Amino acid sequence: MGDSAPVIAALRPAGDGPLDREALLELYGRPGAARGAGPWTRVNFVSTADGSATGPDGRSGGISTPADKMVFGVLRRLADVVLVAAGTVRDEQYHGPLVSAGQRAWRAANGLAEHPGFVIASRRLDLDPAADVFTDAPVRPLIATVAAAPAAARAALSEVADVVDCGEEQLDPVLLREAIGERGWLDVLCEGGPSFFGALASAGVVDELCLTVSARLVAGDGPRIAHGAPADLELQLAHVLRSDAGDLLLRYTR
Repeated sequence: MGDSAPVIAALRPAGDGPLDREALLELYGRPGAARGAGPWTRVNFVSTADGSATGPDGRSGGISTPADKMVFGVLRRLADVVLVAAGTVRDEQYHGPLVSAGQRAWRAANGLAEHPGFVIASRRLDLDPAADVFTDAPVRPLIATVAAAPAAARAALSEVADVVDCGEEQLDPVLLREAIGERGWLDVLCEGGPSFFGALASAGVVDELCLTVSARLVAGDGPRIAHGAPADLELQLAHVLRSDAGDLLLRYTR
């Protein structure tokens, strides 16, 4: 794909030419802060043209493109907090800082905390407290779990993260949203995975979906971007962008 920056143009609303990073920052914005009525949950995913949320390697990173990565960085730059399920933390090999030094400088200059908060949703607490996602974290992570979670794992993880219960035996997305709001985080960026997205959608706490449709086919039996309990949320198309490689970058809101 080369190392040159992707060229991204707006199809809807119609644009006058390529969008640079500053234009993308303005286009996606901070709807939670603008609304000022509790957390706004923005979910970000990539899928192939045939609907797979992962590539042949079983990871979403395998189907990401330069344009997808550019928007991914923009969304992290704008977020108060990044929310992700424990399985995705393991599968996608999360580690250390979530934003670069340049992104931190931009955030500080624009009135945001230098580094976004980080929330990991884990019902079973099957996380390694020695992993660098904890040991190298610029801010202390928050783990959202349930009262029935294993006590030994809770004690070990409490050394490296704040652990809060959001349900008795099943994680309640509504209680999770409330816990996020109590910390003053308004713009929430959820990065998956599919089961977690399905749970959020089923509970009706998804406000926005940013979806990159990668211009490739992988076939196989890869997962959809959301699965689990049924959901029926009507979405409105906010914009459609197209990269020079043929990827579509879609933004839907409730």
